[in-house]
Amino acid sequence: GLVALLVLGVASFAFYAKDLPRPDKIVRSEGFSTKIYDRNGELLYDIFANQRRTPVDITQVPQHLRNATIAIEDKNFYKHGGFDPTGLFRAVYNTVVNRRLQGGSTLTQQLVKNALLTQQRAITRKLKEFILAIQIESRYSKDQILQMYFNETPYGGTAWGVEAAAEIYFSKKVSELNLVESAILAGLPQRPSIYSPFSDNPKAYIARTTQV
Repeated sequence: GLVALLVLGVASFAFYAKDLPRPDKIVRSEGFSTKIYDRNGELLYDIFANQRRTPVDITQVPQHLRNATIAIEDKNFYKHGGFDPTGLFRAVYNTVVNRRLQGGSTLTQQLVKNALLTQQRAITRKLKEFILAIQIESRYSKDQILQMYFNETPYGGTAWGVEAAAEIYFSKKVSELNLVESAILAGLPQRPSIYSPFSDNPKAYIARTTQV
């Protein structure tokens, strides 16, 4: 029984791995917004299509925002190899027993979903997400993965990435965010349309920020 299950697992891994995007595609080289400045360096126009993106280096992300994001989204980020066994078990249990696909996503898996895969809620996507997360973890350092996460995550509306989110919500650079502002941003990715201060329930973000 165990051998058959192992063979099935290896076969499934190979089947889904053959058609996956290349892991190095995780590094974005295009799709950023175009900024036009005046002669004094003041921003005149920020031109983008559907997603406003401004790349940022991990050194520009406040430690408060890094800590808050890891605490609320993936507390074992610096310990796991791309997936959290506890979260994975919980996700499988909810899928099989409660008939709903949820939970179990590490920051690496969320990065894969946002940058390489679709938002489709299906077992097959979770398998692809799992495989790619392991491959990403073997290629890049934790800080590199965290930096890509901060640049690829939706924070509500057209804001993709923490720099665009800081500009839209606080009219600041991400490096200028304080503790409370960092906690607000860290709470948005789970449900941006609900937790955004601009949502239909403008107080929802307060409870979420307190949780963070």
